[in-house]
Amino acid sequence: MVTPLGKAIEFFREFGLFDVVLPFLLTFTIVFAILEKTRILGTAKLKDGSEVSNKNLNSMVAFVIGLLVVATANVVGFINEALPNIIIVVVIVFSYLIMLGLFLKTGEFEFADKHKNWYRAFMIIIFIAVLAISANAIKIDEEGHTALEAALSFLEWCCCYFNYLFNCDYFCDIRRCKNT
Repeated sequence: MVTPLGKAIEFFREFGLFDVVLPFLLTFTIVFAILEKTRILGTAKLKDGSEVSNKNLNSMVAFVIGLLVVATANVVGFINEALPNIIIVVVIVFSYLIMLGLFLKTGEFEFADKHKNWYRAFMIIIFIAVLAISANAIKIDEEGHTALEAALSFLEWCCCYFNYLFNCDYFCDIRRCKNT
């Protein structure tokens, strides 16, 4: 039995909301924010002498980049496949930080300042997770193989080659290496 909300989501999917509108809005917003923050395209002087970023130029460049992203099916596919998994990582990180905040005393939570080694390890783990998710979303051939599969296969080959060179049985199973 299909609910009205399920019908609405299906209507939006058929309408192209998830393949055109949302990737365009996401790309436009991120590019516009970066251009506003960095002021890479210059600034405009106001009558009072203060400088502000050139919003017209920034919005036009962000608009064009957003349209180019939507026009490329591979990029939209990458966004649609990687973003939900990255959001899961963000939810896990926020849940972890909320749990830390529950057990610490009241006040400013300065995780980066007081626990530098844990902060670095945490950031490295998040970077590796986002990198793995991104590599898994990149299709490298028509059969659907991903860049993550290729990287793991290459890593396995390197381990087997190291095993062969130094005649040790530490890095991988010899029977699998003979089959590759």
